[in-house]
Amino acid sequence: MKKFEYPNKLNIIFDKLNNYHIKAIIVGGYVRDFFLGLDSKDIDIELYGVDSLQKIEKILQEFGKVNSVGKSFGVCKLLYEEFDLDFSLPRRDTKTAEGHKGFTITLESNMDFKTAAKRRDFTMNAIGYDVMTQEILDPYNGIHDLQNRFLQAVDLKTFGEDPLRILRAVTFAARFDLEIEKELFYLCKSMIEAGALTELPRERIFEELKKMLLLTQKPSKVFLLLQELSAFSFFTEFNTLSKREFTSLLQALDAAPKELVLLLAILITPLTTKQSYTLLEKITRNKKLTQAVITLKETFFDLDTITNYTAYKLATKISISLFIPYLKALYPKKRAAIETLERKAKELHVYERKLQALISGKDLIAMGLKPSKKFSTLLDELYELQMQEKIHTKEEAKSYLDRLLTLS
Repeated sequence: MKKFEYPNKLNIIFDKLNNYHIKAIIVGGYVRDFFLGLDSKDIDIELYGVDSLQKIEKILQEFGKVNSVGKSFGVCKLLYEEFDLDFSLPRRDTKTAEGHKGFTITLESNMDFKTAAKRRDFTMNAIGYDVMTQEILDPYNGIHDLQNRFLQAVDLKTFGEDPLRILRAVTFAARFDLEIEKELFYLCKSMIEAGALTELPRERIFEELKKMLLLTQKPSKVFLLLQELSAFSFFTEFNTLSKREFTSLLQALDAAPKELVLLLAILITPLTTKQSYTLLEKITRNKKLTQAVITLKETFFDLDTITNYTAYKLATKISISLFIPYLKALYPKKRAAIETLERKAKELHVYERKLQALISGKDLIAMGLKPSKKFSTLLDELYELQMQEKIHTKEEAKSYLDRLLTLS
């Protein structure tokens, strides 16, 4: 087994904690990612031998601003140089109500690592590293499961108490190319069929879906796994797709760049407008994001008729820099035409933004016009002529406007 490594810069913090007889154990994702050969700057540290978060805050304050946003969970955060550090106290989670938050949390400073790690979801997330003794702590054989690309629950009984863990299982399996252990698979499936996902607030579903789309190399694995687990009983919109439509959707998701708006737009592309809205409502309250996704999905462009004017017009509706990868992911057979549009948009300087208007409202006022409802009509008419390349300079626009006003 390779020797565990962590940033030496953190030793000054660990040494000070040790002076107070506080044992620091690096836990969770940082340890897991080390054994997967992945880099991480987010480090979770569990502290033993101390029963007060306030004492931890006082010890850590010389290293930077301590944020105790997770006080009720026994967690405080410290941004130290380039590292995001989460310090926590060992705790026991007792299920007292339905849903993701239905737990009573009890901090227990004298708890041993194996007992503390039992509350974690998967064996690969229950590995620790004792900083002072330089020992790997692996009470549930998480390293073995990682080496065998196996996703296994620490405890199937406690796993079933938190419905969010279903989505985390899907994310991890797809992200790290792991096989879900058979009993865990059927537990997740039975939880979904019993309606567990309906217990989750949409914000938590959204955060997990973001990880599924942005952190997995092939999002198609996510949706195939969700389908196998009967999760389309919750995401019912996908049940209306034919096998061909679903396959095309998966291929497009895998081909697209890691841009959230883009991936969400691809996700809803084969759905009706009504289905698109109902799906987005299940995952987010962000109206701005919803509108951006819907706009991208519903923007039409005729790739058989690419002219300067159509490119200018398209740029008024959407950012072409986002529209191009959307088209490339969905229509690989039309790549040549899409690249023609891309080149033209860049040549016309409308790839990132729309054509800048030659005349503004301020210009109209400077020409002696009083603000009125006609302003927008005049500006729209001038902008249309500009996109049609009938006027090219501010002087030409003013001259046209003078003629127009004289005639009126």
